[in-house]
Amino acid sequence: MPGSYSATLVVASLLVAVVASYTALTMASRVAHSRGVAAGLWLAGGSFAMGLGIWAMHFVGMLAFRLPITVGYDLDLTVLSLLIAIGSSAFALWLVFQKELPRLRLGLGAVLMGAGIAAMHYTGMAAMLMMPEVTYDALRFAASVLIAILASGAALWIAFRLRGDGEHVLLARVGASMAMGAAIVGMHYTGMAAARFPLDSVCGAALTGIPTGGLAWTVIGVTLGVLAVALVVSMLDVRAHVLARSLDKANSELMQLALHDTLTRLPNRMLLGDRIEQAAHKATRNGGSFAVLFMDMDGFKAVNDVYGHHAGDLLLKEVARRILTVTRGEDTVARLGGDEFVMVMDVTRPEEAAEQAQRLVDVLGSPYLVHDTAMHVSASVGIALFPENGLAEHDLLVNADAAMYHAKEQGRNGYRFFESAMNANVHQQLLLQQALRGAIDRREFVLHYQPKMVSPGGPLVGVEALLRWNRPEHGLIAPDGFLALAERTGLIVPIGNWVIDEACRQMRAWLDDGHRDWTVAVNLSTMQLTHPGLIEVVRSALERHRLDGRYLVLEVTEYTAMRDAEASLAILNQVAALGVGIAIDDFGTGYSSLLYLKQLPADELKIDRGFVTELARGNDDEAIVSAIVALGKTLGLNIVAEGVETAEQQALLERLGCDAMQGYLLGRPMPPEALIRSVAHLARS
Repeated sequence: MPGSYSATLVVASLLVAVVASYTALTMASRVAHSRGVAAGLWLAGGSFAMGLGIWAMHFVGMLAFRLPITVGYDLDLTVLSLLIAIGSSAFALWLVFQKELPRLRLGLGAVLMGAGIAAMHYTGMAAMLMMPEVTYDALRFAASVLIAILASGAALWIAFRLRGDGEHVLLARVGASMAMGAAIVGMHYTGMAAARFPLDSVCGAALTGIPTGGLAWTVIGVTLGVLAVALVVSMLDVRAHVLARSLDKANSELMQLALHDTLTRLPNRMLLGDRIEQAAHKATRNGGSFAVLFMDMDGFKAVNDVYGHHAGDLLLKEVARRILTVTRGEDTVARLGGDEFVMVMDVTRPEEAAEQAQRLVDVLGSPYLVHDTAMHVSASVGIALFPENGLAEHDLLVNADAAMYHAKEQGRNGYRFFESAMNANVHQQLLLQQALRGAIDRREFVLHYQPKMVSPGGPLVGVEALLRWNRPEHGLIAPDGFLALAERTGLIVPIGNWVIDEACRQMRAWLDDGHRDWTVAVNLSTMQLTHPGLIEVVRSALERHRLDGRYLVLEVTEYTAMRDAEASLAILNQVAALGVGIAIDDFGTGYSSLLYLKQLPADELKIDRGFVTELARGNDDEAIVSAIVALGKTLGLNIVAEGVETAEQQALLERLGCDAMQGYLLGRPMPPEALIRSVAHLARS
């Protein structure tokens, strides 16, 4: 019996197949991203929507087929074909839901799903209840089943690969839907082409089954409506999933910010406290121990002052990276702020903490390269042990901090274990620091001046300004009692600025009194030399007191000048441009490079008192002093010897060629009024 097709319904069936394929891929994504009850609901809803779409394509395709007889469809068999489609869809979605899809499972799934789709198609054909029964061309029948299996395999593989979300996945899903729809339609019409309707056939369901008049468009409308609802719901779920993921990411970032240092990404003080508490509980439960290592970077403030905070931040990042290179996975490393870091590590014996502290000192003391500039800092490490040095986070951190300060006082670039006596010392240091901060405003600092003479009888060619702290209820405190603390806390900069200004003021007063052959020398600390405001401080002091630069001498130790020779050279050249004299103090105790020494705009070398003290005792110091004098003369520098206390030393230094001397033999440090009286006495004698 000849048959024909409605071109409109054929196109409509293809559209339904494409939409159903896209819905299937979208549903597969939602099933794959869901868990628990939600996954079950998506599997059920997706199976119905996907099965209905595939079945509707098949049913519309059958309705597109025209026979010269009245046709109907048995309700039971039609519903059965729909259930087969839904069951096949459920199987497909379940298969895509799995974490893996190996080839064997893909092949078996394709066979089962393809067989299900073929069963749906031929069950739908059987719903016509044709008499005599429809026969099929064996080759085309086999081809339709094979197409169903291949199409199912391709659909499963594509759905599994496109389970994710995103713009590229969306575009790929659209293209895949068209290919899958075409394959499903190809399977259907291949199966239809295999059907043979004998002449004089009668449709048994024409009177008792589902009538076909207008049914195609009803099925299309209902199916597209169901698929549209499924797509909208799935898209809303995708949006909700994206929003939830964004919210989780934002919460994670907030948690990261709340518990981690923003610069180094290390745990901050809050998270460190929690880790110490956990370590304490664990150690108490297991009878173990752990160590808290408190690290502070020596010389870091100078890096910030000279090179800027950006360079300092890069240096801190490198410090954090180096710490992590010598840290075990179970240890905690945190940054408390500034240049302070803390490590918490399990130990079975104190030696393990000492070994780790030494590793940290070694790795952090190596030179750093920031912006192609070599930078040098070191680490002082304090160690506190649980439970010997504290049971709570606060006690352990305070005690480790106290031990760290003792490491600094012992020369830095090392480590110390906490001892109970340190607490009292830390308390005293805090009180001293508080008092030191207000000493300038309370006018508690004074300058004493030590004469610098050609010989014991004169003439006086200059003085060195030496700082004293006239602390209430404590009397006059020498620099050894507070300068190390001032250097460590950064207070040395404002104190040093005051010294420069006061020395210039006093020199102006002496000039007004007629002492025009004198100069006043002021010592510069390492931090002062590297401070960016030094040049302006010196310039302002000279202008304020109407003082020519040649009356001021700035003394820097050999160690300070050579620590960063390039930076020192640049700064000292600016000082020299103001007409200010430059003296290299404590010469012979550092590690001067003659290449840099000859480039420094220095006017004077001061021989360290250590060589002068042993000078008259028949050792090698005479040869050393003679070599220093010869070197200085060659470079055109004045030579000044410090620490001259005996006539024998003075006579030998004169013979060796020293230009001037300082020491108790020539005069002790004294207030300016006493200095004037001493000079007057020398003049009379």
